Amino acid sequence: MKIIIAGAGEVGFHLAKLLSYESQEITLIDTDKESLAYADTHLDIKVIRGDSTSIAILKEARVENCELFIAVTASETTNITICVLAKQLGAAKTIARITNTEFIHHKDEVGFTKFGIDELISPESLAAAEIELSLKQSSFNDSYEFEGGALTMIGLNLSRSAAFVGKTVKEAAKIFPEIHFVPIALQRFGTQYTIIPRGDTKFKRGDNVVFITSEGGGEELCKLTGKANNEIKDVMILGGSKIGYKTARDLSNKGFNVKLLEANKERAFDIADDLPNVLVIQSDGRNVDLLDEENISGMDAFIAVGANSETNIMSCLVAKSKGVKKTVALVENMDYFELSHSVGIETLINKKLLAANNIFRYIRKGQVVAMTKLSNMNAELLEFEVKASSAICNKYIKKIDFPRSAIIGGVVRNGKGEIALGDFKIQEGDRVVVCSLLQSIKGVEKLFR
Repeated sequence: MKIIIAGAGEVGFHLAKLLSYESQEITLIDTDKESLAYADTHLDIKVIRGDSTSIAILKEARVENCELFIAVTASETTNITICVLAKQLGAAKTIARITNTEFIHHKDEVGFTKFGIDELISPESLAAAEIELSLKQSSFNDSYEFEGGALTMIGLNLSRSAAFVGKTVKEAAKIFPEIHFVPIALQRFGTQYTIIPRGDTKFKRGDNVVFITSEGGGEELCKLTGKANNEIKDVMILGGSKIGYKTARDLSNKGFNVKLLEANKERAFDIADDLPNVLVIQSDGRNVDLLDEENISGMDAFIAVGANSETNIMSCLVAKSKGVKKTVALVENMDYFELSHSVGIETLINKKLLAANNIFRYIRKGQVVAMTKLSNMNAELLEFEVKASSAICNKYIKKIDFPRSAIIGGVVRNGKGEIALGDFKIQEGDRVVVCSLLQSIKGVEKLFR
């Protein structure tokens, strides 16, 4: 697939890096000489220095043969303009990064597709939504919802008290026959290997396990693993960035008690004016004494979304030491993911990864309607819509020649999520959630074309 990316900033570079691993034909356009030089020497891609709104530059990039055009510069107006031009010049599909979330809420009313923009993404909005979901699923490390929560992916580490530790998947299924969840990926403690669980796979203490759950499955998992899904009401947010602002606004609108710490005086006053239901404190969140004064130990959750990843991590560790049960940190460095989990931070947010997940589904074959990469695992979770022509249609799961390193986690049929086992028959219109190791994705895609 020929893909053009306009913008070599943090999101654009990360996308180019991930897509280049997929052996795609990538062209990266930017005006910044240093950013392009770094990308050129570190990635197997083509780079072009110039203004992406220039028709001559777009033609140089061979936009007329482009199957996917992604505009992720720092300016949303530039991104919209670029996508309109790219579409008119022959690009098959266009995606624009925006910061004004009103565009997303009213995209059908405005009709962006008529202008030539097929999809709008906001990394900041995606991050705020991810934070809100992590508070909803407070007992778990990772979470992702399909079809508005009809099926939910949740991840957790198994403690010694978990009821199925020491049992195989098959043995656990016999003991808990009415359970509304199924394991889809597993990583042994202290290893980097991802396992797709089979019937003879044994659960061990310390395993990081990812489950797909239907309605009620999260509560069942809490009981069986000895975890408490604590209700979260009082939230402290460090950082008045776009993500911090949107998170504070959304949470306060849903009845949470929110305190927000922002070091910049002018920014703090602006947020206080805009969000009267949020208590805004102009202060550096690294000040432990101030955190104590603001009753951090009485908070149910602490969310660090400042500009510095290290500060976010350290602030969450301070919150953890003060007894805060749920901590969420925004990190830019992907290498911090494993480190932070090992020291006790429950949820990590990376807006580059969220944007990449949102875009990746456009390069997958078949009717992919949603996807996410599993944190610290070389696996993807994809949601496919079954067509009448799909090889999987009208077949029982146990009769499908499914790759060994992939598994069907669940099916959404008529808006209702179901845990799909061997005797489940796939039908046209079903939305099937699949977990697959990277080497098996092409084999999975063939079943849904």
